[in-house]
Amino acid sequence: MREVIVVEGKNDFHAVKRAVPEAEIIITSGFGLNSQIIQRIKIAHEKRGVIVLTDPDHMGEIIRKKIEEHVPGVKHCFIPRGKATKENDIGIENVDPEVIREALKKVHKVSNKNKNYEEQREEFTTLDLIENDLALSSKASTNRAEIGAILGIGYGNAKTFLSRLNTYGISRQEFDEALKKVRGENNG
Repeated sequence: MREVIVVEGKNDFHAVKRAVPEAEIIITSGFGLNSQIIQRIKIAHEKRGVIVLTDPDHMGEIIRKKIEEHVPGVKHCFIPRGKATKENDIGIENVDPEVIREALKKVHKVSNKNKNYEEQREEFTTLDLIENDLALSSKASTNRAEIGAILGIGYGNAKTFLSRLNTYGISRQEFDEALKKVRGENNG
């Protein structure tokens, strides 16, 4: 693996090493993410590229956004919340090695153009979410989780999910194929 993987803590480090023994990993120490760690991430990004793999929870999202803010252009990898939960504990340390390897095949990058709100890509709208039971539906949360897992963009509320569809450059075809898979599972 060429890119350096950024995780939150030591237990996450060990989980990723079990999945990808040759990986180089940087630990953020959670909210302990300081200027020295940011500098290490910047250097790794310039030399080899970086994949951010944080826990699928609120803290993980904050750390992910902080890294993206200081090191634009990093790639993002998401693990579905259900695959990262063990006895009410959510974290990468709970994820099976095969799930980590599969997630690393679905990394996404925020393009510089998509970071600017004024130039935000608007391939998908709230109407797309509503029409496809991804918002304002009793099945919306479950459907977003399943489609997020298929597309490799993780779970999010409707606003976050819509932003990720647009920001990570998901194509209409990818979206439609993921919908078909979910509908097939839900109807079959």
